[in-house]
Amino acid sequence: AARRTAWLLGALALLAVLAVLSLGVGARSIAPGQVLHVLLHRDPTGEDWIAVHHSRIPRTLLGITVGAALGISGAMMQALTRNPLADPGLLGINGGAAAAVAAGTALFDLRTFHAFVWFALLGAAVAASVVQLLGGGRGAATPARLALAGTAVTAVLTAFVNALILLDPQTLNRFRYWQIGTFAGVDSAAVGQVLPFLLTGAVLALLLGRPLNALALGDDTGHALGAHPARTRALSLLAVTLLCGAATAAVGPIAFVGLAVPHLARHLCGPDQRWIMLLSAALAPVLLLAADILGRLLLRPAELQVGVVTAFLGAPLFIALVRGRRIAHL
Repeated sequence: AARRTAWLLGALALLAVLAVLSLGVGARSIAPGQVLHVLLHRDPTGEDWIAVHHSRIPRTLLGITVGAALGISGAMMQALTRNPLADPGLLGINGGAAAAVAAGTALFDLRTFHAFVWFALLGAAVAASVVQLLGGGRGAATPARLALAGTAVTAVLTAFVNALILLDPQTLNRFRYWQIGTFAGVDSAAVGQVLPFLLTGAVLALLLGRPLNALALGDDTGHALGAHPARTRALSLLAVTLLCGAATAAVGPIAFVGLAVPHLARHLCGPDQRWIMLLSAALAPVLLLAADILGRLLLRPAELQVGVVTAFLGAPLFIALVRGRRIAHL
């Protein structure tokens, strides 16, 4: 417990450092001392105050909340499917959100996050429900059935999105920027709109930590230990839908965070899902903010989208984890 707590506190300390850097780094650099001054003193006409309060604080808060959501949902996905290569997109949730946003963009000319979020959540919920229905079949849903159903639904939704954007070039132009994954252009209203969904999903996920630990031993053993496999999977799917759907709506699909971070957390704290989710909730924002800061520095005064940077950072990290130790069976 002491070692796990030390890792968690260390991750939170690193996250605090990156949050301060995120407030100061950009097309206009602001020294850490000036960032602190801007935070403590109100000056609505100052350029530094405007940059920090109107752009970088919402961007940093969104990076922290979305990162935590992706980390927790990735850990839950790997526990739910007992598949160490699972990520939040395996059950079709990312695909459902993307298909709904693409359809809404084509039919209703969506352009803002406030419009994206409801379509993305609806698409994620419908896709997750279809996966749960197909994975259950005539009996209880099993990890293998859920993974197969999610793969099939994702393939269909991906084909639908590709066909839609090829038939409508205007939809392609508006959709592709969101699809890359970006924090640019967010405001405090966007953070407030997505936060209730993320908090609800995170609390539900943490409450399911003990049942998921029991199900890791198998359905029969888990049932003997007091867990209810069908109910636990249904509630886990709801939590992942809230977390991943809201996060995808906010910033678009972001790869590798939900896949790589839970492996690192499991390596540091062991197999207890409660600690894995807590540590993933701290480490995933670290990776996401680091990617966002790096993206702002590489092409200054322009920036590289965070979804691109996480792919470059997350893939080598995941490969190193896989080569450094054998992937544990979940």
